[in-house]
Amino acid sequence: MFEVVERLAADFATRAAAHDRDASFPFENFDALHQAQLLSLTVPVEFGGQAASYSTVCRVIETIASGDASTALVLTMHYLQHTNAARTRRWHPDIYERLCRESVNGIALLNAARVEPELGTPARGGLPATIAKRIPDGWLLTGHKQYTTGSPILRYFVVWARTDDEEPLVGSFLVPRDLPGVRIVETWDHLGMRATGSHELILENVCIPIEYSLDIRPLKAWSPTNPLMVAGGSLFLSALYQGVATAARNWLVGYLNERSPTNLGASLATLPRFQTSVGEIEALLYANNRLIYSLATDIDKGERHTNVNLQAQTVKYLTTSNAIRAVQIALELIGNPGLSKNNPLERHYRDVLCSRIHTPQNDVVCLSLGKSALAMNNLV
Repeated sequence: MFEVVERLAADFATRAAAHDRDASFPFENFDALHQAQLLSLTVPVEFGGQAASYSTVCRVIETIASGDASTALVLTMHYLQHTNAARTRRWHPDIYERLCRESVNGIALLNAARVEPELGTPARGGLPATIAKRIPDGWLLTGHKQYTTGSPILRYFVVWARTDDEEPLVGSFLVPRDLPGVRIVETWDHLGMRATGSHELILENVCIPIEYSLDIRPLKAWSPTNPLMVAGGSLFLSALYQGVATAARNWLVGYLNERSPTNLGASLATLPRFQTSVGEIEALLYANNRLIYSLATDIDKGERHTNVNLQAQTVKYLTTSNAIRAVQIALELIGNPGLSKNNPLERHYRDVLCSRIHTPQNDVVCLSLGKSALAMNNLV
């Protein structure tokens, strides 16, 4: 399987710059991922999926990200939705099975729609402004979501909303994209991850069946998130940005071996200064690899560490910081050529900086670690 993934990543890389420049969505990449049966990687076996291990999913994400980070991010979010749904099994069983089988048989991607203009990231608290109004045969959803990654291709949106009850229930509602009242506003024009199509989602009295309320509960009934769900998100994102940093390293190595200034009479790769800097990048990537895959392997083996979610968040904090530093070293090493749009390094730098945006963000991770240490909690 990994040979197929590597070939796909190499193919995606040939178009990544064009999609980045135009902020166009790489639909053709997802056709290829479907043909390679990679869209069902985290779907349970009972529904025709592969139920792949965390280590395998991380490796696939990392490799795809080395070719096209935007494609990898959309794929990651699709994987996460299926992983989380499989672990909780709170969805209506018929709806869940249908989504799984659609993801096996075709291109049926899904992702969460949570962030709102007024609320910001739900991870920092607050009730969503998106309202699910009860009607005799279902729900009417009205709301405004931002940063809906993959919106041009998603078949389903998992919408975070609250009911219109006096004491509202809060949770997720499944919204198919082809329903009346669903509208995408193409506002995504960011520094990095430009081809993810993370546009705004507008819901205007969208009518959904009653069973499309996936998991709604009183706010006080929401317990802390399943630790393995948090761990999966942190590890998958860590692998993604490891892939971006690896792509930057690979380009740098090729450039240094090919570039031979006339006053030197040899390639830049022969100079100790460049060798030392590349060695520093190698050390950062090696540390990332060990952190990501040792924890993923432990989880796959069923080893349940105390605070596995905090461990995974710590891995994300360390590996994304290392990935950013690795690409920064490459830029500092070669100067102007690294910032030219004729080369991919500047795109890798813009993409890797996006790692700071994803939940959990660095300050939240460090706050949790600090509280844990001061409370004399054991992280092992």
